[in-house]
Amino acid sequence: MADVQRYLEKLVSLAHPEGGWGYTAGVSIHPEPTCLGILALRLASERFAEPLESAQRALEAQANPDGSCKRRNDREEAIWPTALALFVHAASGRPSAILDRTAAFLLSIKGQDPDDKQAAEIHDINLKIEGWPWANGNFSWVEPTAWACLALRRAGLGDHSRVRQGQELLLDRAFDDGGINYGNRFVLGRRTEPIPGPTALMLLALQGGSLERRLSAAVEYLAGRALAGDDLQHLCWAKLALDCFRDHPAVGQVIDQLDDRILKAYENRNAQPWLAASPILESLTALALANGERNPFRLESNAQANASTAEKSDPFNRTLPFVRKKAWSERIASAFRGLAVEAVGRLRPVTPSTSVHIAKADKYGDELADTLHRQYESFRDRVQLAGKRVVLKPNIVEFHRDKVINTHPNVVAAVIELCRREKAEEVLVAEGPGHWRNAEYLVEESGLGDVLHHYGVKFVDLNHDEPVKCPNLGRLTGLEYLYLSRTVASAEVLISIPKLKTHHWAGATLSLKNLFGTLPGTCYGWPKNELHWRGIDNSIVDIALTRPPDLQIVDGIMGMEGDGPLNGTAKHLGAMIMGSDPVAVDATCCRLMKLDPERIRYLVLGHHKRLGLIKAGEIQQIGESIASLAMPFETVPHFQPLKMAQSA
Repeated sequence: MADVQRYLEKLVSLAHPEGGWGYTAGVSIHPEPTCLGILALRLASERFAEPLESAQRALEAQANPDGSCKRRNDREEAIWPTALALFVHAASGRPSAILDRTAAFLLSIKGQDPDDKQAAEIHDINLKIEGWPWANGNFSWVEPTAWACLALRRAGLGDHSRVRQGQELLLDRAFDDGGINYGNRFVLGRRTEPIPGPTALMLLALQGGSLERRLSAAVEYLAGRALAGDDLQHLCWAKLALDCFRDHPAVGQVIDQLDDRILKAYENRNAQPWLAASPILESLTALALANGERNPFRLESNAQANASTAEKSDPFNRTLPFVRKKAWSERIASAFRGLAVEAVGRLRPVTPSTSVHIAKADKYGDELADTLHRQYESFRDRVQLAGKRVVLKPNIVEFHRDKVINTHPNVVAAVIELCRREKAEEVLVAEGPGHWRNAEYLVEESGLGDVLHHYGVKFVDLNHDEPVKCPNLGRLTGLEYLYLSRTVASAEVLISIPKLKTHHWAGATLSLKNLFGTLPGTCYGWPKNELHWRGIDNSIVDIALTRPPDLQIVDGIMGMEGDGPLNGTAKHLGAMIMGSDPVAVDATCCRLMKLDPERIRYLVLGHHKRLGLIKAGEIQQIGESIASLAMPFETVPHFQPLKMAQSA
């Protein structure tokens, strides 16, 4: 217990003054790190009685009268922490009134059926099975469904039909050969990959039942992945989940080795100067290293208590609307605000011409910094870096050793060099991946972590950053507000650093599509699927109008063609592209790929919304000519370009 207390003491030192925890020290309280912190402190409840009680009060302060639980300044629909709160309330023996109210709300929420022919065509999962969404009014996903099943079982509602259906959803979305991700096994005929975190939560939600084939395969996947990796978060969740399957033949020897690997991973993480202290990881480390019999996620037999009476009870059987309906006065006010946004958009100043610089760059060598500095000479007057707080937003989506998916780390290094030469006051690198919650893993595996370590630059996980409610200055999605990460919203200079790629729905993914990663996953979930279903082109333009990037630097040395952004083929273009007009930069990149930008829907929308210029005659090309470097990039049949008449 002495070793575990080390992590608990560190956890307490990171607490918010009012109790509970945010995702890092010094930020607002969030239910997720607070829930995990409470579970961890319960390992030594007598020693940490005061911070434990303070954390309990902080969690209950996040509760709403309807039983939901969410951070106060989060998006109204982001109700996914309710399941975590219910689990902790049940584990902590809180009064039945709190349990009943929280359980009633959780049972009232269900994932929406996409009811879309396209959805059925691109997925191989049963979209009719009801689980739980990240945000009210959205679709069912694995992690919120797993937490809901786990919490309701812990509260004695394991036989409720919603729990049984949620467990059915988890098995439906699991891979035959092991593991699960956030919900999609195949997309457009391409297999996706399992992820350790969601797999661990799925196993916890399904523990104690018959060892169905996919469940057994998931145990084997997680056991193998745990020994093959050294990521602290993955290792901790693997230990906690595998501990509930000790009788499985794949677990016995593996689980005995995990403690040493967790200890080494913890020390390695602490040695990384680019990472901030994490209350969640302190909690998980303590929980994983504690004696297996004290695993708070292991369900006792009474957690599967019969819930037939609850199902008959109206409070547990009510269904809330997917999105709260606004009162007529709110609707009128919203309409007036929409008119004001439209008026502002019509008055948005657009210069009659702009410049984009294309530089030849054949490889990711040391000379990249000099190349970018020469390019920047053309934009210094418009985008000054000296004395500014600069946020660099690369494109880090997933990591596969054999695929060219992400912005190359040497490009990020060259941009950091540029900022240093220009005497920027502060430089941060920030990203909010849409497919993986564990951004630290992606940064480390992609090689970006080495760059951050070398330069002493901090990394900010935008998915867990403080949300800032901003008026949506595009309104194409129908959303009145967007929630941006505070790091991006407060940046004096925002630089978008995408990888040049084709995209199976948008046609191309460049500096504008890269902005999806500026919206916190805590508000929109993983993946940020709601934004796609509201129209990927609409979302791209809405985000860009609400917080436009100030400078674009596109990694076009090695691009991707075909089924991007993940499954395409690497293609060498040998160019770096820079500009201060995001539409013009992306249009130029399209021309370098021999794609007509005036047939790319989001570029046309952006042009019409006065976000930037698209026509070749309005864009002065500096440096290399398009003709000297352009080569055809293949797209896929799923991409439907605008008809020529529409793009006029």
